[in-house]
Amino acid sequence: MVKNLIGVSLRVENVQKYNEKRDTISHDWTKFLTKINSYPILIPNGIENIQNFLERFSLNEIILSGGDNIGEFPERDKTEIDILKYAIKNRIPVLGVCRGMQIINTFFGGKVIRSKSEDHVAKPHIISFLNNNCFNKLGTKITVNSFHNNLILKDNLGQDLEKFAIANDNTVEGIFHKTFPIIGVMWHPERDNNLKFELELMKIYQNKLLWK
Repeated sequence: MVKNLIGVSLRVENVQKYNEKRDTISHDWTKFLTKINSYPILIPNGIENIQNFLERFSLNEIILSGGDNIGEFPERDKTEIDILKYAIKNRIPVLGVCRGMQIINTFFGGKVIRSKSEDHVAKPHIISFLNNNCFNKLGTKITVNSFHNNLILKDNLGQDLEKFAIANDNTVEGIFHKTFPIIGVMWHPERDNNLKFELELMKIYQNKLLWK
C-alpha cells in the first residue's frame, strides 16, 4: 500500500524542435519514489496560484528537484518560491536536491556561486557528515554523485540554515533548517544505486520529531 504522496517540482526545457517550453522530470524520480513506497504528484511551472493547486492534494512531503540554474527560467524560480512559502505555512517537509538545495539557500537569503574549477562536474566525490547533529546516523563519509558547477560556501548559508555535510574542498553539501522541516543535498539521491543510504536519509527527512 502506498503511504506517501510527494509533490515534486519540475525542470524546464526549451524544445527547439517544436519551439516550445516543457516541464520535464527524469524517470529516475518515478523509480526512486516507487522504491520508497510513494507516489509523485508533479507540480507544473507557470500556475498562477500554487497554493490553490497544492491544496487539492494531501501531500506528505515535497521535493524540489534538480536541473536548471536559478535565474535561467523565472517561471520555475517563482513556482519553487511559492512552493516553499506554502510548505512553511503548512509545515510540510521539503527536500531540496541539487538546484533544490540552492533555491532553499537563496530563499533564506544565502548565495550560490559558480565554481572556477570542474571538480564538481560529473565527478563522484567524497563528502563528510558532521557529528554535531542527527545526520551522523548516516556515518562519517560517503561518495556521492555530482552534475553541477554551483557551490555554496559556509559563509554563504541562508538565515537559520545549518550544514550537516561538507565536501573535501569545504563547500557545503547538505543543509537543514533549524526550525522548519526543510533539508537540502547537493547530490542526486534518485540517481544513486546506494538505496540503503538513501532510505536512511529519507527516514531522517520524514521524521517530524526532528523539527521544533
